[in-house]
Amino acid sequence: MDLDMSNRDPNSINENVKVAFEDVIAEPEGAHSCGFIWRLSYCCFNCGKLCAYRCLTFFYGPCIAVYWGCEFAFIAFEQIWLVTPLLRVFAIYCGSCQKLFGIILNCCLAPLCTTCGLFFSQINVANGEGGQRSF
Repeated sequence: MDLDMSNRDPNSINENVKVAFEDVIAEPEGAHSCGFIWRLSYCCFNCGKLCAYRCLTFFYGPCIAVYWGCEFAFIAFEQIWLVTPLLRVFAIYCGSCQKLFGIILNCCLAPLCTTCGLFFSQINVANGEGGQRSF
């Protein structure tokens, strides 16, 4: 797989950390420093941010990359060798339990429900006009 060295965030997952000088430091109308200080501050901000980021990535980036590589390898291993087979086992056992439960319901509960339905279907209720109404 080739690395795209010009676009290092092709999926835009780190859009929230794009920070520019104008996003952090702003002088409102009536509170302006002299132009030289403003330009110097702009250069210092950008150079400081770039130098600090490069130093941090130089010292910590490879170690953190190895950690995250191992972490995602463990997740893949866990999903492939543990979770998916375990879900398959549960599906097999639950299928058998579902069939057993269905048989028990059809044998024991269905006749009871049918009997109750026949019993309650013969109930007559008198309405307020003295007549009988069947349900």
